[in-house]
Amino acid sequence: MDEERRLDEPASAGWKTWGPYLSERQWGTVREDYSPGGTAWDSFSHDAARSRAYRWGEDGIMGISDDQQILCFALALWNGRDPILKERLFGLTNSEGNHGEDVKECYYYLDATPTHSYLKALYKYPQQQFPYTQLVEENRRRGKGDPEFELVDTGAFDGNRYFDVVTEYAKHSPSDTFIRITVHNRGPETADLHVLPQLWFRNTWSWGYPVRKPELTLDGDVAVAQSELLGVYRLYRDGDAPWLFTENETNGGRLFGLADADGHFKDAFHAFVVDRHANAINPQRRGTKAAAHYRLEVVSRSTRRSLRRLRQPD
Repeated sequence: MDEERRLDEPASAGWKTWGPYLSERQWGTVREDYSPGGTAWDSFSHDAARSRAYRWGEDGIMGISDDQQILCFALALWNGRDPILKERLFGLTNSEGNHGEDVKECYYYLDATPTHSYLKALYKYPQQQFPYTQLVEENRRRGKGDPEFELVDTGAFDGNRYFDVVTEYAKHSPSDTFIRITVHNRGPETADLHVLPQLWFRNTWSWGYPVRKPELTLDGDVAVAQSELLGVYRLYRDGDAPWLFTENETNGGRLFGLADADGHFKDAFHAFVVDRHANAINPQRRGTKAAAHYRLEVVSRSTRRSLRRLRQPD
C-alpha cells in the first residue's frame, strides 16, 4: 500500500530522484567515445577506466545516483589477490569477444519497487585472483561457432571460494536512503575482503559546464557532499572505518605520460589499497570522491553486515 501511495504522488514529490541510474559499465561503449573515427571499444579500455574521468556518465557496482547523475554511490571491492581494485564490471570489447561485446561477471538484480524505494542486488566475487587475462585470451581464441567462455568456466568459484555481496537500498524519504551491505563467505576457510562504499561527483567541471566545482569534505565522522545543483547530502558510515578522499580527475601521468601531472586522481583508492601508496589519497580529507575503507575478516560460511545512510538534511 505504501508503494501505491508513492506512485500516486506527483513527480515533484521526488521518489524517483534517486535510483539505479548508475551503469555497471560505462567504459568501452559509445557513451564515452572520444575517438575521431568512432572506435569506442579501442579508445576507452577497462584498464584506463579507473584512471580516466568520464564525461557523459559514471559506472559502479550495485550503485545508485540522482537522476541527473551529479552524485553517485557504489561499492568497490578487493580480495587481497586481484591486481586492481574492483570498482566496475569487467568485460570483453566488441573485437575481443567471440560473440561480440560481453560482460564477464556474475551479478543479479534481486528486487526493486517502481519508485526505487527498495532495491536489492547481488554480486559474486571470487576469493582467488580474478581471471582477467584468461577470459580475454580464451575468448579471443574461440570462433563464432564456439560457445562463449564465461567466468564460471575459469574455475573462479571452485570449492565455493567466493563472496556473495548483497547491497540493499531502502528510502525513508525521497532524499533519505538507508544502505545495507551484507557479505557472505561461501568458502571453507576464513577470507579477507576490503569493502569501500564510495561517494563521488561526476566530473562536470572539466568540460566547461557553467557550475561551480562541487566538494566532498569531512564533518566529524560524516562525509558531506555539497554541490550547486544538488544541494547538501551527508553520508554516514557504520563503525570506525577510515575515510579516504581524492579527486575524480584523470591521472594524466599514468595514462598519457605527462611528467607534470601532480595531485590526487580518480585511481587513488586503487593505488592506496592495492599498491599501498599512502600519498595517493588527500591527507586534507577533501575532494570530489570519498570512500570508507572496511577491512573485513569473514569466517567460513558466515556473514558480515554494515549499515550506512545517505540523506539530505532538513
